[in-house]
Amino acid sequence: MNSIAARFRIDGKVAIVTGASKGIGASIAHGFAEHGAKVVICSRKQAAVDELATQFTAKGYEAIGVQCNVGNEADRKNLVDTCIEKYGRIDILVNNAGTNPYFGPIQNLPEAAYQKTMEVNLNAAMHLSNLCYEELKKSGKASIIHISSVEGIHASPGFIAYNLSKAGILMLGKSQATEWGKDNIRVNVICPGLVKTKLSQALWQNEGLMEKMEKKIPLQRMAEPDEMAGLALMLASDAGSYCTGAVFANDGGLLNASLF
Repeated sequence: MNSIAARFRIDGKVAIVTGASKGIGASIAHGFAEHGAKVVICSRKQAAVDELATQFTAKGYEAIGVQCNVGNEADRKNLVDTCIEKYGRIDILVNNAGTNPYFGPIQNLPEAAYQKTMEVNLNAAMHLSNLCYEELKKSGKASIIHISSVEGIHASPGFIAYNLSKAGILMLGKSQATEWGKDNIRVNVICPGLVKTKLSQALWQNEGLMEKMEKKIPLQRMAEPDEMAGLALMLASDAGSYCTGAVFANDGGLLNASLF
């Protein structure tokens, strides 16, 4: 029997992780680097990605930081071009970057907030995947991982644009998996629940609200970003080699509880 532990290694693979200067993206990038990948860390601020890349290289990992606003076409192209110039290939793409500029009722949703949310959370993931497609196809064992949300499956009030964008990511992943399976490109979607990140800061800094929310979660607590990294590693590696078109709720049981 072959080593199962070895299947989680991604030695020599090249991974792009968006929105990776902190939170879930940083944890996934760290997990990939620990397991042998060359990681391209991207986020909107060069200083932030450089700082994380320096931390990785100090540990003996291979990483570079590239400034990229995923909602900007030129930035996306530069990200892919820089990755290929530096490492010569792309094997893994994690579309993690996200935003949520509006919280409120559907009827008051500003057009600008809606467009920004869709552009960053959904459209950018599709465009970046398409930019990477030819290189991923060459890999022979490529993996795309989209970071959606439980809000893309079970809507909460006040998050209309965010909910729509994250629901769209589910179908994007399923469609890519259906079309690109023949190219040995696996595509899967992770739906985190309540995770302690900057995006959810307004929730977890409100002690009263957090207490109510945690009572609804079967595990009775919110997640830390590192708790998303293990699942991403499985999907990126040969440990998940027969998994594509799947949607994983990594939410402490929140979706199950909310159905009753």
